[in-house]
Formats: sequence, C-alpha cells, structure tokens
Amino acid sequence: MKNKKKVTSNKIKQPKKIGSTQSLSSYVKSICDIMRRSNCASALQYVPELTWILFLRILDAQEQKEREEEAALGNSYIPALVSPFRWQDWAAPYSTDTNHPKTPEGQPHGWKRQELFAKGDKKLFDFINNELLPHLHGLDIDKITGQPNLNATRKQRIIGRIMTAVEKVRVDSETNLRDILDKVHQLHTDHVDDTHFFTLSQVYEDLLLKMGEKNSDGGQFFTPREVIRAMVLTMKPDAGKTIFDPCCGTGGFLAVVYEYLNQKLGTGISSTDIDVLKHNTFFGKEKENLVFPIALANLVLHGVDQPNLWHGNTLTNRTTYGALFDGAPSTFDYIFTNPPFGGKEGLDAQKRYPFETSSTQVLFMQDIIAQLSAGGSCAIVLDEGLLFRTSESAFVETKRKLVDECNIWAIISMPGGVFSTAGAGVKTNLLFFTKGNKTENIWYYDLSHVKVGKKTPMTLAHFGFGKNGEIIDDSKLPATLTSNWLEDEEVRDEPFPTYAKMLAHRATPNGESRYSWTVDFAARRAEAREKMQPHREKVAELRENIIPLKEEFKVLKKEQKNRKEIEALEERINTIEREIREKEAIISDIDAKVFDLKAINPNSVTKIDTRTTLEIIENIEEQSKIVENVIGKLKILL
Repeated sequence: MKNKKKVTSNKIKQPKKIGSTQSLSSYVKSICDIMRRSNCASALQYVPELTWILFLRILDAQEQKEREEEAALGNSYIPALVSPFRWQDWAAPYSTDTNHPKTPEGQPHGWKRQELFAKGDKKLFDFINNELLPHLHGLDIDKITGQPNLNATRKQRIIGRIMTAVEKVRVDSETNLRDILDKVHQLHTDHVDDTHFFTLSQVYEDLLLKMGEKNSDGGQFFTPREVIRAMVLTMKPDAGKTIFDPCCGTGGFLAVVYEYLNQKLGTGISSTDIDVLKHNTFFGKEKENLVFPIALANLVLHGVDQPNLWHGNTLTNRTTYGALFDGAPSTFDYIFTNPPFGGKEGLDAQKRYPFETSSTQVLFMQDIIAQLSAGGSCAIVLDEGLLFRTSESAFVETKRKLVDECNIWAIISMPGGVFSTAGAGVKTNLLFFTKGNKTENIWYYDLSHVKVGKKTPMTLAHFGFGKNGEIIDDSKLPATLTSNWLEDEEVRDEPFPTYAKMLAHRATPNGESRYSWTVDFAARRAEAREKMQPHREKVAELRENIIPLKEEFKVLKKEQKNRKEIEALEERINTIEREIREKEAIISDIDAKVFDLKAINPNSVTKIDTRTTLEIIENIEEQSKIVENVIGKLKILL
C-alpha cells in the first residue's frame, strides 16, 4: 500500500530547473546509477536502455507541442504514436489532481501505468515487452510478412529503426524502472534550460565515450560540440543546400548545422523552406549498430523530421539498412565530418579506392573528394599524421589529388587535449577546402598553444566567437588563449588576433599574425620542380646511355664471347641502374615533401633563458633560502 500511495499521490513534486551542463550531466548520472544497480552494470548496457526510454519521452513532448500548434491553426494532427503506446499513457507519473495533464482522449497522464500497477507486480514489464515493443517494431516492419510496412509514415519508420535493437526491458526491477521513468519524465525543455539542453547529443556524449573506453578499436571518437560549432561558423553553409556526413556517429555535425540554418532562416521562414530543411537537407552514413539508432533519435528530436541516414559501412559500401537514404543525391554541397582516427580497413574497402591503404582516414578523404559536388565545400577533422606523413604512397597521392582538385583554404592546428574527453590525446587539425580549383595558397591558424583537457574543454571563445557566432571582445577571451600574449611587453597592448578576427582576412597581409600565416603552395610546388629538374635530367641522360650498353650486353651474351668483358659490362649497367634508382628516390622524396601539410608556425615566439650557469645556481640557492625560512617559521608555529 505504501508504494500505491506514492503512485496515486495528488501532488507530484516539481523538479528544480536544470540550468547548467554540469547539473544536466549529474541528473543523467543519477538515472544511470539506478540502471547500474538493476542489471545494467556497464555503459554498453545502460546507454542503449536509456536511449530508447529517453527518446520516447522527448518524442511524446514533441508530438504534444506539434498537436497544439496544429490545433491553433485549426488543422488536424496525425501522431506517430497513439494510445496506449505514448509516453503520456504508460510511463508518465499518475495523479488524481484536477490540474494533472490529460491525454487528448481525456484520460489523466499515466493512466495506463496506474492501471498496470493496480494489477500487480511484473504487469508493467509484460505490457512493455509483449505489447509496446512489438507495436513499435511493427511501425517499420510488418510482423506477419517481415517486409517494410507500406502504410508507415517516415517518422514511424524512423521510430521502428530506433527500437529495432530493443528486444525487451533490460532493467530487472519494476520499482527501479518506475524510478527511472519518473526521472526521465523531467528531462524535457520545460525543466531544462534550453541553453544547455541539446536532446540526446548533449545527454549521451559523455556516456558514449565511456562506452567507447571499454569497447573501442582506438579509432572512434566523438567531436566536441563547441569544435563543431566553430567549424560550422567557419563554413557558414547556405540554406537549400545538401549537408552530408559519411561517418556521422551520433549525428552531432548534422544537428549543429540544422540549429545554425534554423536560426539563420529565422521566424519568417516559409513552409517550403521548412520542408526542404527538415526533409531534403541532411544526409549521413553510420556503420555502428549501437550508434545508428542514437543518431536517428538525436536528429528527430532536434526537429529534423526526416533524417536521411544510411546504415552500413561507407568504405565497403555494404548496406545494413538503406531505406531511409532512398532518393539521396550522388554528391553533396557541404560535407562536415570527423573520420575515425587510427582505424584500419581490409582489402574489401581498399580495393574500392584509387590509392589503396589500410588507413581509414585516407580512404575517407578519397571518398569525400568523390562525394563532394563541384563547388562544394568540406570541413573535416584530421589527425596530424595524415597531414605530415609522406612515407606511404597512398598518403602522398591522396593529398596530391586533394590539392589538385580542391582549394584548401584554411587549416587550424588544434591543441593536443581537444579529444581528451574521448580518451585520446591525438594531435588534430581542422581542414577546410572547396572542390573545383587547385590549391594555390593555404592559410593556417595556430591554436596548439592553448591548454585544454577534460576539465577545461575547448570552447567557442577559444576561436574568438561568442555563443551566437559573433566576434567577441578581448575581455571575454579565455586566459588559456591570451596568457602568453599578455605577458609579452611588445604586444600586450595590441588587440589579440583571434581566429574569428583573422579568418575574414585569410591569405592577405591583414590575415598574418603571431598565430596565423599563409603558405604559397604554388610556389612550393614550383620550387620542388626546380629542385627535381637536374635529377630528372640526369635520369633521362642515364636512361639514354644505358640503352646501347644493354644492346651490346645482349650481343656479347648471345655470342658467348669474353666472359670478363661480359661481367664488366653487366657491372657497368648495374651501376647505372643503381644511380637511376638513387636519383628517382631523391626526386620522389622532394616531391613527397611538397605534400607535408603540417602546420609549423613560423611566427611563434620561444622564450629563451639567457642566464649564465652561475646566475642559475645563484637563483637556486636563493630559492632554497626562501624554502628554509618558510619551513623554520612553520616549525615555530607547531
């Protein structure tokens, strides 16, 4: 009876508003704590469980809002879910209070949950496992034929895809499940400050990374949201264009671009533009079975009603589920992506690309160049190795193709700790390029001096952007960005040259600063050709000289004349061929070095200790005296 009183209470305690990322994270952690003590011990178990529960909760709130909006316009509304399969029926807290929310049919929210509770233990489990989940699965696939449900709406298909992997409730206690449902019920925009509420992407970023720590090949990481926003603000994509991510993970890039375009279009957006934005703009591919449903859920809850996501391996082109990608274009106007670091691919993937390699990032770069429309632009996260590595032919040839077919117009050198929350200290760069013209000049910006980590992550302010994309005043810049600048008497009184300020002047004299510079790539190639020319001429000369020697060798060998003469001629030929190989290796090395695109800041200032050895020793002695003095005072106090 005690539990029953709790459920039928006339008053439901209103939660405090969740007003920060930290409090949101703590709140979600409290939900995970309940799951961990109820048969979901690891992140690999509780993240998928929390995914579908939270998705159905937010979906219900979203459909209620849409119903109200349509009613205000005098329009009818057809929901994706109906009674008793909506969150408001079976999962929401129940109350007999007259002010308690009602369903469209007039029932109090939580009526089905209360009905099941009154019938006894395990009835909630029975309903979810035997009625709710089969119904949700049937939205996408006909239970009898096993074929796609032709009557399903696009949103119902997406719901079906999200729920496909859920066979039954993993939580093993109804008491714990009700506690989870009560807590999840509070996770929507009524109770979460919209500055910090980013639906599933915000809630799951840390959880997915924890999941990856125990089940990762070392190559799958998730891009911090602030880095994505900086990339989007750099690209400034136009509405009405197609946006694509070939390895979309949880859909972070696509979600942020949607937010950007939605804000850019404003409240005066036409119904046609809304339709294009929500249905025909965003495309992505993801191979991980665990991540794909989260990406779908994330985008739907952001407002992208029809995310065109393809489930399968982009690099092998093997499809797991491709129905949602039907009608996708062959090339795309914008590509935003972060290919897995350090991944290795088999021959089935390698054989599909011109330059074969096991490196996942190199294959993705080839794939991106092919899938980018003429005049289209790409923003991509790359590890440092891909930029500077010239020891493998596939790396060099892929970069050659990139600079020959695309204009690389900006590279940002990122701090080593940006991906520390993903368990990776990998040094990364942000690369921006447009397909159509070859690269003549590359503008670089150096952020590698900034110290970031798990507790001090990268923010938009480190790029010099405000939360709405505006260029912020120097007084609002992080200390980790400006400390060295302010300590330098030569520049401390000058405006700090942030990335946001310099970007508008890239590849011009006004775009040069202590942290930004331009490389004349065309001149670099011309210089390399000049260096290679004498070696090429020598190779041509040697090849010409060796032809008659080889002919003479054939004749002597055929006639079996003087053995010593034959051996001497053979040695001479081998010497020339060896010299040709050496010259060709020099040519290849000079050529490959052209494609070392690593950001090496020529303007960086290095502090040099100019003290003599004696001065250093005297300083050490002085510091030792200070320490002894302090210790002496402490002893007196004790």
